[in-house]
Amino acid sequence: MRLDKFLSQQLGISRALVARELRARRITVDGEVVKNGAVKLAVEQEVKFDGNLLAQQNGPRYFMLNKPQGYVCSTDDPDHPTVLYFLDEPVAYKLHAAGRLDIDTTGLVLMTDDGQWSHRVTSPKHHCEKTYLVTLEHSLAANTAQRFAAGAQLHNEKSMTRPAQLEKINDRQVRLTISEGRYHQVKRMFAAIGNRVIALHRERIGTIVMDKDLASGAYRPLTAEEIASVGAPHLRDCG
Repeated sequence: MRLDKFLSQQLGISRALVARELRARRITVDGEVVKNGAVKLAVEQEVKFDGNLLAQQNGPRYFMLNKPQGYVCSTDDPDHPTVLYFLDEPVAYKLHAAGRLDIDTTGLVLMTDDGQWSHRVTSPKHHCEKTYLVTLEHSLAANTAQRFAAGAQLHNEKSMTRPAQLEKINDRQVRLTISEGRYHQVKRMFAAIGNRVIALHRERIGTIVMDKDLASGAYRPLTAEEIASVGAPHLRDCG
């Protein structure tokens, strides 16, 4: 990659401003001042700005984030803080959420800069399973599991939802697994049977399960196995 392009990405400034910083002798490569932005960087070279190391980013990145309430999953929002706030990573603005959560929903969000990988998570044709811990306003009706297993009819939707699996935890808390990503689907499924979701927490996407010891707002890189599980042809979910 050209040095000026690298600096523009790392510092979040225009090429014109990069040229100014280069002229000001604020950039070193392997300890030597460089003023030519056209220099090609090798992977192993060390670039510093005012003595501070700028890490070269090579290859796609994949993270698991435990999203708190009050944050949106878009990369830029004029009204609300975004989940990028939690990611202490080089050029974090290039990361995006593979499967968004509502501002008041908590739990597992997958962050990546690999567009093809995230498409396999979010594309309707892949039927990627997602599991949610759901807290309800009213006690669970006795036949809810059977009704969801047969598909739910959402307001203003022509087709029924795909079959969903419901596990009762107690009268007002359930674990629900769906394989679609319709707008506000979980909330609308319960609204369709006269109940209301008051808290929603995503626990699983495909075979990737939220770490129980990952605090709210914390994140970690995905393992090679977790990354490979998305799109693996032998898997029923996300396959």
